[in-house]
Amino acid sequence: MLVWFVVLYLLVSIGIGLYAATRVHNARDFAVAGRHLPLPIVTATVFATWFGAETVLGISATFVKEGMGGVVADPFGASLCLIFAGLFFANKLYRMNLLTIGDYYRIRYNRAVELIAAVCIVISYLGWVSAQIMALGLVFNVVSGGAVSQEMGMVIGAAIVLTYTTFGGMWSVALLDFVQMTVIMCGMLFIAWFVSGMTGGVGVVVAHAEAAGKLNFFPRGDYTHWVPFIGAWLTMMLGSIPQQDVFQRITAARNEKTAVRGSVLGGSLYFVFAFVPMFLAYSATLVDPKLFSELLEQDSQLVLPTLIMQHTPVFAQVIFFGALLSAIMSCSSATLLAPSVAFTENILKHFILKDMTDRQFLLAMRITLWCFGAVVLGVALNSELSIFKMVESAYKITLVAAFTPLAFGLYWKRANTQGALMAMLFGLLTWGLCEVFEPSEVWPPQLVGLLMSMAGMVAGSLLPNVIGKPLPQEPEHAYMHHHAASQTEHVPAPHNVHQRD
Repeated sequence: MLVWFVVLYLLVSIGIGLYAATRVHNARDFAVAGRHLPLPIVTATVFATWFGAETVLGISATFVKEGMGGVVADPFGASLCLIFAGLFFANKLYRMNLLTIGDYYRIRYNRAVELIAAVCIVISYLGWVSAQIMALGLVFNVVSGGAVSQEMGMVIGAAIVLTYTTFGGMWSVALLDFVQMTVIMCGMLFIAWFVSGMTGGVGVVVAHAEAAGKLNFFPRGDYTHWVPFIGAWLTMMLGSIPQQDVFQRITAARNEKTAVRGSVLGGSLYFVFAFVPMFLAYSATLVDPKLFSELLEQDSQLVLPTLIMQHTPVFAQVIFFGALLSAIMSCSSATLLAPSVAFTENILKHFILKDMTDRQFLLAMRITLWCFGAVVLGVALNSELSIFKMVESAYKITLVAAFTPLAFGLYWKRANTQGALMAMLFGLLTWGLCEVFEPSEVWPPQLVGLLMSMAGMVAGSLLPNVIGKPLPQEPEHAYMHHHAASQTEHVPAPHNVHQRD
C-alpha cells in the first residue's frame, strides 16, 4: 500500500507540474512566475523550499547527537535569513524588477562582478541540491523495503522532479509548494501527535531532552566555543541571502508588500515547524533506546524513517512519507530551477550567447536545468557527507563572495566596482587558504573570509579608483524606475545603463 501511495503521489505531482506549464508563455513566466504570486503562495514557496531533506532527516539527526547547539545554522540561521531578507532586502530588490540576483551585481557594479557572483551562486547549489537528491534515494530505498537501491532511487527522484520543473518552471514550483506545504504541516503535526502517545506525551520528551542537556543552545566557555558558534550561525543567516531561490520568491510576488510579508511569514513558519522533526527523532530514542542508539552510530539519518516504518501502522507511514516526499520534492525543484536560471541569464546570455530571443532563452533555461540536474546527481552519488553537512557547507562560498557586495551595494552609497571586486577577491582567497592550509577549530574559514570580504569592500571603495570605472552620475533609482517601466512596455528598455564592462 505504501509503495502504491508513493507512486500515486508522484503522478499527481507531475500532473500539477504539467498543468502549471499552461501558464508559462515566456522566459519571465518560467523564471519568476510573471511576478503574479499572491501572499499565500509566496509564503508557501518560502516555507516549502527550505523545509527539505535537511530539515526532516538532517537537522533531526544532528539534534539527537549534538543537541540544540548543533543546529544553530539551521533552523536558527536559516529562518533568520528569510526574515532578514524580507525586512531589509525584499523591498529594495523588488523595485528593481530583475530576473535574477546576478542582474543586481551587473547593474550596481559591472559585468565582471556579475560573472564572479553568478559562478559562486551556481556552485553553492551543488551541495544543497545534492542533499535533496540523496534524500529522495533514501526515501525510495526505505519505502520499497530495499527493493530499490538508494542510488537507483536518486536517479528516479531526480528524473521526476526535473520532468515537472522543466515544463512549468516557477509556476510549477509555486503551485506544488502550496499543495506540499499543506501536506507537510498536516502530516508532521499528525505524526507528532501519534508518536507523543507512544512516549507518554510531549512533556516527557522535552523533560528527558532537557535532562540530557540537549536543549542547551548557547555555548559554555570562552571565545574558543563562541567563535565557531557565531560562524555556523552567520553561514546560513547571511550566506543564504544572496541566493537565487530567495530572490525568486521575493521578485515573483505580485507586489512589494507581498514580497516582504511572504518572506517574513515563510521564515517564521519554517522556524516553528523545524522543531517537529527534532521532536520526532528524539522521541525515537525513548521508544526503542537500544535500536536507535545503534542507528545513531551507523547512520543517524535513518532514525526517523526507521521509527515510522517499525513502530507505526501503515496509515501513519503513508502520512509521514507523504509529508517527507512533499518536503524533499518542493525543495528539490526550487533548488534545481534557481541555479539554472542564474546560469542562463548571467553567464550564458551575457557572455556566450548574447543574441538569444525570448523563445531561445526559455529553451536554454530548460536545457540548463537538465544539465545541472545531471551534475548534482553525480555529486550525490559520489558524496560521503551527511545531508545536514552538505547543506551547511553550501552557503560558505556565497557568504564570503556575494553577501558583502550585495549588502554594501544596497546600503552604502560609496560602495563601488573596485570595492566589490576586492571584497570578492579577499573573501574567496582568505576562505580558500584557511580551508586548505590552516583549518582552525576556533576560527571557521568562512567567518574569516566574511570579515576580509568586508575589509576589502571598505578599503577598495575608499582608495583611489584604479579598477573599474567610477559610479556614473545618474542616480541608481533612475535606472530602476526606467527598467521597471520598460517591463510594462511604458518606455523602451534602458541601454546598458549602469552596466560597465
